Parts: sequence; C-alpha cells; structure tokens
Amino acid sequence: MSLGTTLWIITILMCGAFLVISLKFKEKAELSFANYAIGGKTFPMYLIFFTQFATIMGVGNFVGHAGSGYETGLSWMAFILGEQGSKIIFALFIAGFAGKFTYNTFPELLDDLITKDKVTRAMAGVLASSIMIAWVGGQGKALGNIFSVVTGVSPLPIILLFSAVFIIYTTVGGIYSVVWTDLLQGVLVLVFGTVFYIFAFKEVNFSVGEIGTRLTALGRAEMWQFGISDPMKIVNMIVTGTIGILVAQIYWQRCFAASDAKTAKNGLLYSGIIAILAVMLTALVGMIIFTIKQDLKPGDAMAWFMMNRIPVAIAGMVFALVLAAGMSSADSNLNSASILIVNDLIRPFKPELTDAQLVKYAKVLTAIIGIFAAIGAIYASSIMSLFSRAYSMAGAGLVPLLVVGLLWKERPDAAHERGKRNSKVTPWGARIGIVAGAVLSQMNSLGTNKVLIALAVSAVLLVVVSLATRKTSMKNEA
Repeated sequence: MSLGTTLWIITILMCGAFLVISLKFKEKAELSFANYAIGGKTFPMYLIFFTQFATIMGVGNFVGHAGSGYETGLSWMAFILGEQGSKIIFALFIAGFAGKFTYNTFPELLDDLITKDKVTRAMAGVLASSIMIAWVGGQGKALGNIFSVVTGVSPLPIILLFSAVFIIYTTVGGIYSVVWTDLLQGVLVLVFGTVFYIFAFKEVNFSVGEIGTRLTALGRAEMWQFGISDPMKIVNMIVTGTIGILVAQIYWQRCFAASDAKTAKNGLLYSGIIAILAVMLTALVGMIIFTIKQDLKPGDAMAWFMMNRIPVAIAGMVFALVLAAGMSSADSNLNSASILIVNDLIRPFKPELTDAQLVKYAKVLTAIIGIFAAIGAIYASSIMSLFSRAYSMAGAGLVPLLVVGLLWKERPDAAHERGKRNSKVTPWGARIGIVAGAVLSQMNSLGTNKVLIALAVSAVLLVVVSLATRKTSMKNEA
C-alpha cells in the first residue's frame, strides 16, 4: 500500500472518530453558553493536561517549526524559547490566578477587573481572536503542504476538506468536542511523536553535535550558531512569541474551564514543559533534513522526510500524529475565536440574548471563522507568517493593558474579585493604549525593535491618558 493511500485511510478513520465524539456531547454543550464555552468549569486534571498539550502541539509545531529550523537553523530556537517558554511563564504566574474565575474569555476578565467598558472589551476581542484565526489557518496550510507533496494533489481541496471536518465537530459540541477529541489526539501525539523523533535522530546517530558537523561540511556553519552577534534580534523574537501567548484565549479558556486553580496551573505547566522540549526537537529535525537535502521549500521539508526517509508504516503513524496535532490545534482555536466574538463583540451590546441564542451565534460564527481561516491558509505566504503578525499585533495591544491594569490598583491592598473593578486604568486610557500598541507593532519603519517600542509606548499611553481622563471616568461611573 502506498503512502498516499495510507494517508487517505488514516484521515477518514480519524475524522470519523472525531465526529462521533462531538455528537456524543452535543446536548450537554447546548445546555448553556457557559457549557459551550468552558464546560461549566468542571474539567479535571487529565483533560486539562491533554487538551492543552494537544493544542500546543499543532501541525504548525511539527511542520512550521521544522521548516523554520530547515531555513534558519539554530537561531530559530530563540523564537521557540519565547513562544513555548511563555506557556510555562503563563502556567507559573497567570494560570492559578485565572483558574479562580469563571469568565468565558480573557477580554471579559479585562473588562470586569480593569475597564468596565464594552468598547474596550470589543477591541480586545477583535485582537485576541486574530491569534486564534491565524492558528486555525496555519493548521490547514501545513496539512495541505504535506498532502500535496506526498500525494501530488493540489493543497486547495485538502485545506477545504480538513477545514470542513473540524468546523463541523467543533460547531456541534463546543468545548466538550474540543477537550474530548484532544484527549485522543494528545495520546496519539505522545506515542507517535516519540516514534518519529527516534527515526529522525537515527539519521545523525542520535548525536546533536553531528548536526553541526554536517552543516559545517556543507558550508553552512552559521546555521549552527545561536545568533549572539545580533542580541536584539533574539530579544525581539522571544518577546514576540511571549506576548502572543500571554493574550491567547485558548490558554485562558483552559484555566476558566478547569475545576479549580491548582488544576489550571498544573495542567498548563506540565503540558508546557513537554511541549517546549518537543518543539525544540522538531526544529532540530528541520536542520537534520537540511543536512540530507538542501533544495527543498521549508514548508515541504517534513513531507519530503516522511516520503523518503521513513518506512511507509511508520510514515503513516507520523501522519496520524500530524493530523491529530492539526485537528486539536485547529478545533481549540476555532472554538476560542467564536467564543471571543460572541462573548465580547455581541453579548455586551445585546445583553438581552438568551443562552440558547448565544450558543446559536457561536455555532454560526464557528462556521464563518473556519471558512475565513481556510481562505487565509490558501493565500498566506508561509505558516509562521500567519502566526507572528497576529502575535505581535495582539500582544503589543493587550499585554500592557493586562499588566498595567492588574498592577496599578485603585485599592492596592485589595485582591481582584469578580464583579469589582480595581484598577486606575480608564476606558480611554485602555482604548488608546490598545490601538497604539497594535498599530506600532506593524510599522516596519520602526525597525527590528518595533514590538518593544510598541509595548513601551502602549504602556506609557495607558498611564498618561488614564491620568488625564481619570476625573471624567470617575464622574461617568458615579
């Protein structure tokens, strides 16, 4: 049996299993909007761990980071340290705090504890959803690349098929579909991922040092350098990855869905530790592939390796790993994006909507966002380009509001409590800070430090404008 036929069989079987799981939880998800969004805050440790791990290990992490390792070399580890290491930072410093609350979204928390302003909440919802939509599109693009290289089929129908499946099962069961399919997908990723890395590192006799030796022999010794000669580039890569993760709804949503604060913290911490190791190994695999064949497109490196260096049976297992990773990341981000838009762009302006109506809106938006993300996957220049732009824009706009808003308290000795605003940030301070950070992060004229500049300017404007509008804000609240 050819690898192409094997891939089709695996795809059909796995997609069928995911659809069956979603149908099982359809009624439970429709009981209320809180059930559809965060499972009624009932999920235990094993579900939080596996849904978080499976979501982190999206197909972008297997294909995108391998391609970046193939193209860039060891210096790409800086972005990985920021992007993946930030999940550990999130777990240690934020997850326990977030796990105390039952909000549906991250912008809802910002609104309730910091701004009490539905316009700011809507702006935050738009920015936060941009990360989720980019990740959904990235999964489809990566899987389309693999199918295209292995089967010779145009990636377009594969992207559309892939998108249709995860749109359907995510729409049907909401967060319940996401979490329970992630349990299956997470187990597959752990088992098949281990097998994959064994075969990949067998190419260099299980010696990381041999990768550097081979790159030097090819005249590409710079690919084995971490890039200390340009420290600000590394700082910017780390910051970009970190700020994007800190405002990603999928991580906040897992905390809000966890049964308690300890479950939220431990689930994210353990999954983050395993993920950072796995993603760094994947980037090294990209470098290994480069030492074998140097004329590939970065996005095709993983698919070529599967076709030419791994036995068909093992390649089928690896594809199951990639498919599971892609589906888990796509469904999580798709669900998060739809929940963000309903909860933060629709609900504040239509408070009369019932739970049933909110769930209906979420389902419709899941389909619309899924289609939009699929189009983005078709036209995006690369997998990682989808992510980094959304990371920097949302992170630079929202991280200063999160940090300044929570630390700059109206009542310094009082803890943050649901329903009680405790921040000196005013609505106009938040709005100006968000816009400034998001816009400046995309201005190439600011040079390589544009994200750092955007973060600093946003934070300063948050404070300055809040001080200038403080009296007006207090009068409006009164």
